[in-house]
Amino acid sequence: MSDIFREVDEDIRREQVKRLWDRFGSYVLGAAVLIVVATAGYRGWEYWQARQAAATGDRFIAALQLANEGKHDEASKAFQSVIDTGSGGYPVLARFRNAGEKAAAGDKTAAVAEFDAIAADRSASAEEKNMGRLRAALLLVDTASEAELQSRIGDLAAVGNPWRHSAREILGLAAWRAGDYAAARKYFDDINSDQDSADDLRQRAQLMLALIAAKIGPEPAAAAPAPASGATTPATPTP
Repeated sequence: MSDIFREVDEDIRREQVKRLWDRFGSYVLGAAVLIVVATAGYRGWEYWQARQAAATGDRFIAALQLANEGKHDEASKAFQSVIDTGSGGYPVLARFRNAGEKAAAGDKTAAVAEFDAIAADRSASAEEKNMGRLRAALLLVDTASEAELQSRIGDLAAVGNPWRHSAREILGLAAWRAGDYAAARKYFDDINSDQDSADDLRQRAQLMLALIAAKIGPEPAAAAPAPASGATTPATPTP
């Protein structure tokens, strides 16, 4: 008797499955086809992106070769082409190199404008923006006022900022050039006492501190703390 009930139950399930398939089978097949097509399309897009990035990389390397040969104008045009039509991460690298080529060709104004454009680009990452700010400030360190450079990168010199080492050196040099030796000493002291400062950066800071000391004398020693209120000065013992 149990076998009969089992066979009836299986017949009912098969009939239910058949009705469901007749009703929704075309949708299931359509979804399966869409998944296959979408997967193939995505793989094709990945392959195309890889080919485009490889081609852009070749163009970037060719532009670097022109730069290494001292052909700054040609290199700048090649980098601009990568910026305009390249793919992957190469357009960002090309923007920095293009600005560098303009500076190498003597067009510092155009180079600063390019770095400023990177710093103002909303699509750029925070690291790219800060690098653009520092590169522009470095080009201006010999001509811009201390106040202008402070407004450009002063926040990057704060304790804990990953860009503080370069920012402090630039601001210290600007203060030295402006004759603000106290501020210059503060920046170079910060570099020298920072355990995370690179050895070559610390050596340059120590050199600048020596020049400042030769100019205005050594930094005064810290004053001894005043005695607490109500404290008495011990009497000098008599012989």
